[in-house]
Amino acid sequence: MSTEQNTRAYRAEILHFLADPAEVGEKESFQYFSDGILVVSNGKVDALGHASEILRTLPQDVEIRHFADSLIIPGLVDCHVHYPQMEMVAAFGDQLLEWLQNYTFPTERQFSDPEKARRIAELFLDELLRNGTTTALVFATVHKESVDAFFSAAQGRNLRMICGKVLMDRNAPDYILDTPQSGYRDSKELIERWHGKGRQRYAITPRFAPTSTPEQLAKAAQLMKEYPDVYLHTHLAENSGEVEWVAKLFPDAEGYLDVYDHHGLLSGRSVFAHCIHLTDNEFSRLNETGSGIAFCPSSNLFLGSGLFNLSKAQAYGVKVGLGTDVGAGTSFSILQTINEAYKVQQLQQHKLSTLKALYLATLGGARTLDLHDVIGNFQPGKEADFVVLDYKATPLLGLRQEHCSHIYQKLFSLVMLADDRAVKEVYAMGRKVHERSA
Repeated sequence: MSTEQNTRAYRAEILHFLADPAEVGEKESFQYFSDGILVVSNGKVDALGHASEILRTLPQDVEIRHFADSLIIPGLVDCHVHYPQMEMVAAFGDQLLEWLQNYTFPTERQFSDPEKARRIAELFLDELLRNGTTTALVFATVHKESVDAFFSAAQGRNLRMICGKVLMDRNAPDYILDTPQSGYRDSKELIERWHGKGRQRYAITPRFAPTSTPEQLAKAAQLMKEYPDVYLHTHLAENSGEVEWVAKLFPDAEGYLDVYDHHGLLSGRSVFAHCIHLTDNEFSRLNETGSGIAFCPSSNLFLGSGLFNLSKAQAYGVKVGLGTDVGAGTSFSILQTINEAYKVQQLQQHKLSTLKALYLATLGGARTLDLHDVIGNFQPGKEADFVVLDYKATPLLGLRQEHCSHIYQKLFSLVMLADDRAVKEVYAMGRKVHERSA
């Protein structure tokens, strides 16, 4: 164990995952310490174990923070969210395609203003942290200024974030369109400026197939070849009307996913949001290419898009993480997103276990984003992003916990009833970045 001066220890109940419960069985997938200690040195995980064991090896001068009635878990991961849409959360009454025209495009138009983008980026990151989210895959807007503002704010907090400029050259108002060449040029400039700078990563970001011409999708593929370690982030098969529209726009494609596949946009760092209306062949192809899915139950319900088939994705071995999808999603809380995900599976006669849900929110999300080598659990050497959750954050939650005799029951009531009020403290690279007000 490190004896560096920059070493701190955190004592509470602790839970993290080593594998997907659906792959190895629930008992083998996680570690739980009813009285655990997490040791952090220089921003990285140094040690984890039972307090009775860690205390014997811990230098006497190391500070120990003890959190009563609390659970420490890895930082939550949001695999799909739109920071510029923060102001339009809870916009009434439309489904996807109308919602874009009536709310999204007019809102995103404002992000050519660097000051506007900076202010919303700061508020957005504060809201993520208030909800325990330490890593997110984020849509900006078509404007370079929106990406610069976001990465500047994220870097100032030393958060591990992924973001990209939207590519969109048709089927939207002129004021929010780019061109294949300008989109390529601006994206390339942003990649050079931000990808790999500190904890920041870049995602090539076509909004979705209907708003990009084949020429622009080809340019996106060119960027992926020139920068093979960047991400691809877009939407896929969210709405049935959207799927029909794609079939008309790309008549030679075998299906929606094939539009992206034909242009070489599927990879181990490609993440597709929603994926509600996929065929079996499309699930199979996602697995073959190592591509991931962002499951966004809140927005899928809010826009009436449909129910994501998590069981089928699991059967085909496709990587899945959770996404809040603000602003169609109505909460920044991944815990509340788990609540919605559970209900979506119930409607399909499938049970989402508590452990599987928390896996999706932590290590599963990290795997979907190809970041599991640096975040997602508490293996020694990983970046120390973690959340302290309060079992008694609300009177109802405290009352429910009194009637939980097993850790599974405690965890289930926590993820069903908790929201931002349960997030006591949040740490990024071992540094506290949020503390709940009294």
